[in-house]
Amino acid sequence: MTLPPEQPAPPAIANSGAIGVMGLQLQEGRKIPRRQVISWALWDWATQPFNSVILTFVFTALYLTSDTFLDPAVAALDEGDPAREAALADLASGLGWAITIAGILIAVLAPVLGQRADIAGRRKLWLGGATIALVACMFALFFVQGAPQYFVLGVSLIAAGTVFSEIAGVNYNAMLVQVSTPRTVGKVSGLGWGLGYIGGIVALVLVVVATTFEWWGMPTDNGLAFRVIAVGCAVWTILFAWPVFAYVPEAPPAPRRERVSFFRGYVVLVKDVIALWRGSRPTFWFLLASAVFRDGLAGVFAFGAVIAAVAFRFTQNEVLIFGVAANLIAGLSTILAGRFDDRFGARAVIIFSLSGLLIAGLAVFFLHDAGKLVFWIFGLVLTLFVGPAQAASRSFLARVTPAGRESEIFGLYATTGRAASFLSPLLWSAFILAFGATYWGILGIMIVLAAGLVLMLFVKAPAEHA
Repeated sequence: MTLPPEQPAPPAIANSGAIGVMGLQLQEGRKIPRRQVISWALWDWATQPFNSVILTFVFTALYLTSDTFLDPAVAALDEGDPAREAALADLASGLGWAITIAGILIAVLAPVLGQRADIAGRRKLWLGGATIALVACMFALFFVQGAPQYFVLGVSLIAAGTVFSEIAGVNYNAMLVQVSTPRTVGKVSGLGWGLGYIGGIVALVLVVVATTFEWWGMPTDNGLAFRVIAVGCAVWTILFAWPVFAYVPEAPPAPRRERVSFFRGYVVLVKDVIALWRGSRPTFWFLLASAVFRDGLAGVFAFGAVIAAVAFRFTQNEVLIFGVAANLIAGLSTILAGRFDDRFGARAVIIFSLSGLLIAGLAVFFLHDAGKLVFWIFGLVLTLFVGPAQAASRSFLARVTPAGRESEIFGLYATTGRAASFLSPLLWSAFILAFGATYWGILGIMIVLAAGLVLMLFVKAPAEHA
């Protein structure tokens, strides 16, 4: 196999335990074309509406977990009625269980699919296939009508979209080493996350404008407005995702790695994990630590708007405005944190961000009775730290990933995260079930973040990557 002249031939690494060169090191001294960097980062922008508009602030929070999907007799009860509140909590809990099931599927599939993408040199192919499937799920949400019998269809499509989004993200994250160098990886990773959040702002603003003008006379009964929003998110993804496929080159196949059947891939995966333990110990321990704290980060976004709408009684417009402000703060802080990442190290950014999240989250929980102002202040403080923690996690792993195994390692990254992904939704659902109020779910998420912070304190980057 002949590689482009600017790329030195990577060393033999797979299945042998001889893991010595990190993939990012092969980019040392290269000048990455700016168009490739921007094209790669735009995929975050393109797919962010699924996370911001559908999964967090609009479709699930204002529609799928609202009284629209309650039994009409229960929905007719007064606000604050225990039976009505319990029914709304059941919807929030049902969403949590669906996301838990999605997490299990991701944990099983992600590393082997990533491994196959590395071996065949088909990261873009897998990225494209998963992106198309995600778009299909968003289009299908149009058929989730506003009636209780459609709730299962809605949460099923949300769960499926989560699976496809994560599988796409495995290969997208692996491509980070193709568009960055050791000196720029933090900045590039932060750019991607930052553009994603800003894309979420634009999408949410469009929703606010449509709501303000009452959808220009369009009928909104039967959940039609929310169903149209889902279609709009699908179209958005199509419009902005294509540059990564047009301008970012495909990675070459991993050298000296045998192609095996899908199920045989799990046997190879076990051997590779053992080799990772022997030859790249920081990578191994970081995968375990990040599994926990990233699940806490996912919980913040998955259930944040539900907390605002149900626990703090935010109106629809207030949730949307909060979403715009949250994405703006998260986007700017993430882009800025990318520079701190390259200067002080990803580990320092992660630990600082997790500490800030814990302080803000506990303030939301303990000051809950003070009303909306608490969530406006400390909920926005939460968003200040989520993006930097996410971006720094990606750049940390890129720095310590063996060459030729990027998709597989980021597949393990997704798997270890999803292996623990039951924690936030489980504790969220369990605390709500035990105490009968949605705001108790906050404490469950904070417990997960605290555990992740403690584990991260024991993770050390090797000196050459610190």
